[in-house]
Amino acid sequence: MIKEVIVVEGRDDTVAVKRAVDADTIETGGSAINARILQRIALAQERRGVIVLTDPDHAGERIRKIISAKVPGCKHAFIPEADATRKGDIGVENATPEAIRRALERVHTSYEGAESQIDMEDLMEAGLLVHPDAAARRMAMGNLLGIGYCNGKQFYKRLAIFQISREEFADALARIEDEGGGRTT
Repeated sequence: MIKEVIVVEGRDDTVAVKRAVDADTIETGGSAINARILQRIALAQERRGVIVLTDPDHAGERIRKIISAKVPGCKHAFIPEADATRKGDIGVENATPEAIRRALERVHTSYEGAESQIDMEDLMEAGLLVHPDAAARRMAMGNLLGIGYCNGKQFYKRLAIFQISREEFADALARIEDEGGGRTT
């Protein structure tokens, strides 16, 4: 049984999570997250802790940001888009139990106001910004670090929020280079 309550978007996500682990969930009802749901999440965070596990898409990111802003200190789990896509549909409900368990094993706690150990120059040198394959490299790096995919500015912010160390960053970068550089071509 997972101690924390897992926040998901809908009923199908709850079914997928329960196939993977023994856990309680709170469903946001999609991207129209309301004050009542946020109160339930805040209470769960206070009593047991919360893990946010939303779809790796724009709506999932929007929900994640709303929850993070209203309920500080939540943990976050990310399923790579490739592991959550079936027949062109992206969502937690499409992930295998193994993919969900892997995401939950790599949970990160958000820490707003944290200073990043990695700076923008590091991101440029790593080819994660202003590079022909920057988006693919960020996706590969985000998957390896367990922080999901996002644009360059948001990626920089996540490195700070989730306190990714220089060592973790360097290890993930070395893996990307060993595996072909995250290139799309």
